[in-house]
Amino acid sequence: MATEVNVPTLGESITEATVGEWLKQPGDAVAADEPIASLETDKVSVEVPSPVSGVMGQHAVQVGDTVEVGALLATIEAGDGAPAQAPAPQPAVTESPKAAAPSGETPPVAGGYGNHGATPVTSDAPAALSPSVRRAVLETGVDPSTVTGSGRDGRLTKEDIAAAASAKTTAPAPSAPASAPAAAPSSGRGEERVKMTRLRQTVAKRLKEAQNTAAMLTTFNDVDMSAVIEARAKYKDLFEKKHGVRLGFMGFFVKAATMALKDIPAVNAQIQGDEIVYHDYADISVAVSAPNGLVVPVIRDAQNLSVAGIEKTIGDFGRRAKDGTLKMDEMKGGTFTISNGGVFGSLMSTPIINPPQSAVLGLHRIEDRPVVVNGQVVVRPMMYLALSYDHRLIDGREAVTFLVALKNAIEDPTRILIDL
Repeated sequence: MATEVNVPTLGESITEATVGEWLKQPGDAVAADEPIASLETDKVSVEVPSPVSGVMGQHAVQVGDTVEVGALLATIEAGDGAPAQAPAPQPAVTESPKAAAPSGETPPVAGGYGNHGATPVTSDAPAALSPSVRRAVLETGVDPSTVTGSGRDGRLTKEDIAAAASAKTTAPAPSAPASAPAAAPSSGRGEERVKMTRLRQTVAKRLKEAQNTAAMLTTFNDVDMSAVIEARAKYKDLFEKKHGVRLGFMGFFVKAATMALKDIPAVNAQIQGDEIVYHDYADISVAVSAPNGLVVPVIRDAQNLSVAGIEKTIGDFGRRAKDGTLKMDEMKGGTFTISNGGVFGSLMSTPIINPPQSAVLGLHRIEDRPVVVNGQVVVRPMMYLALSYDHRLIDGREAVTFLVALKNAIEDPTRILIDL
């Protein structure tokens, strides 16, 4: 007797999802609670477990289909099942610029830095790859069947493909046979049309909604990072040994931000209808890189956490974002956002508010610049700070005061210790 597997409850206000990938193919042995499919929602990817042990039946929907909560995904047939077999081979992907990109992924830029000398992915490549891994395979030309996965259940990650590509480029290239004909240069100008992922559609909608609704303004300041860099260099080894996590800059900024939010409560408030809601707590949303794009989990009650507690929370978010195991409840309800574009090399930006929040802090790269200190021109490691805020609620004076309070705490970290 077959057991139906339906789309589970996905969270508050989420009624549908997109089938991201099938983790089990028809005929594969399935254990109870073993993931058989991955669904993409507006916020995260959700794995669907099998309710019983048995053999994977037929898929009721295909990758890329939109399914509603409660809809039939597949069936699990009774029986012991055979060992999981390799998925059916996919059609070969050629080097033609018009080859279709994986659903939900951004295509390589035509004529740009896409597949330079990449070997086409053949039909021997496994089909059960995440969209980001398939994209990495297309860009690098690495044969995924030759790479050992480091992800959950031995699955490949983008990092695995990147490492294999790096090893491939450093290895000595074999001499080409004399009889091999030279490859004809590509002369076409290709275009690709791919469907936006559900996450990207939601991000686009919310960001445009923020621009249309809020009276957005950005105020800038800069901060001398000398004291934090010195403290980090002095204590990072002891910190990691004691707390089991690396000491980064985000711990300092999150802690300093909670102090500044306490002094300037409007920056931590929200507009709801014709009312202003002030919070006596700071739930800080932090942007974290995930395989399908940036996600923004929330550090709850950050004002009560030490720098070590903040770093542990951020480290946990980063690991689970990479594994795709963040929960939707962990990305709801923030009161203030910090986005660190500096890790990607950004010098300056105007971040966009994450509704219904009223402000977002943008951090940028640290670089040595000449500054005047006590009448002398000296070189210091400086960072630009950007605070985008809803001018309907936050006045310019409050925005500037917030940034100055943050600047003072970072330039003199002792203030963080004595809550000054």
